[in-house]
Amino acid sequence: MFNEEEIQVLKKVGENIRLLRIERDLSQFDLASEAGIPKNQIGRIERAEINTTILTLHKIANALKVDTTLLLGINSLNNESL
Repeated sequence: MFNEEEIQVLKKVGENIRLLRIERDLSQFDLASEAGIPKNQIGRIERAEINTTILTLHKIANALKVDTTLLLGINSLNNESL
């Protein structure tokens, strides 16, 4: 399905979303509702179970009030890039 490098990218994106969500004291349900996406999708993204679309990442970023690049790790939370 995914090679090791792709899995690491998915894990990093999921981790970034989870950290930002927790920092904002949001449940997965709250974030999904705010982003207008299915309730179970946030958990699946955070656990790197799915390769979501750019548009979904954009919706999540808007709900978290951050730039989409932050979710991708370009402006990573710990100053490291993917």
